[in-house]
Amino acid sequence: MKSILRSLFSPILIIFEKGDDAYAYKPLNRKILIFMGFIFAGLTFLVLKFTPEGAGFGAVIPVIVFGLVALVTLVVGFLGNERAVSKIWGVR
Repeated sequence: MKSILRSLFSPILIIFEKGDDAYAYKPLNRKILIFMGFIFAGLTFLVLKFTPEGAGFGAVIPVIVFGLVALVTLVVGFLGNERAVSKIWGVR
């Protein structure tokens, strides 16, 4: 199942997994990344829930931004390798 999901989300994972420079990985970084992903997913649903009807395009922008951040952090947190997690944190 993980290999199928990795191939499905490969455009996101390739960005963070490429390179051969040194990195420093800590397992806690992955846990925090997944936690942050769930926080951004929750923010996405809260903005969707509390946005008044007919609010216009301005209400869609936070949903898109929070949703994309949640997607990237959850994909890298669950499916990415150690290099991808370290690259998101900027740890070298």
